[in-house]
Amino acid sequence: MRLYSLTKKALMVGIALLAWSCSDGSKKLPYLGQKSVETRVENGKSITDSVYHTIPDFSFINQDSVVFTQKDVEGKIYVADFFFTTCPTICPKMKTQMLRVFEKYKDNPHFMILSHTIDPRHDTPSVLKEFGQNLGLDSKKWQMVTGDKMKIYELGQKSYMVTATDDPTQPGGIVHSGAFILVDKDRHIRGIYDGTVPEKVDNLIKDVEVLLAEQYPQK
Repeated sequence: MRLYSLTKKALMVGIALLAWSCSDGSKKLPYLGQKSVETRVENGKSITDSVYHTIPDFSFINQDSVVFTQKDVEGKIYVADFFFTTCPTICPKMKTQMLRVFEKYKDNPHFMILSHTIDPRHDTPSVLKEFGQNLGLDSKKWQMVTGDKMKIYELGQKSYMVTATDDPTQPGGIVHSGAFILVDKDRHIRGIYDGTVPEKVDNLIKDVEVLLAEQYPQK
């Protein structure tokens, strides 16, 4: 399978993200995606606010056959990816690396992982359940969701800025991104990383620490 690591837009922001690779106490993660500006009037004064790209509301079915929506990630930092259980190429690498992230943060109440199947015809809740059990993961901390294929594709391409599309010429019949997307508690994208490369996932783990410190400062 040919690796479509990022869409053109996401590739550009990914390059920009390299500027944030230095690790120090003052590091702040960028907000990725398009930003708009809104003006409001408060106490007779005009106030301008930045409105950042936000993951929209969604509704899928998880590996426990339970409806899973944006309310279930409310107030949590999470890492999202797109995969399918029969993927013959990059998905095994991705899941090996995501397991590293899971092991690091499985006991943190402010963090979770959200994996979207892009082959919902095969990846039913029971298939996802067995797949997760074989990985040895905690389904409450690592959710795997299925649903309408076109809605999943649209969410990936328009909201998470990654590629997912049918391609019968490729092994597995699907071309998709190997990206891990770091999303903050307000559903803003704060980082995109190649989930097939251990060094990039190292950067993700470091950035999760930065984001946790930013959004859940210790008193």
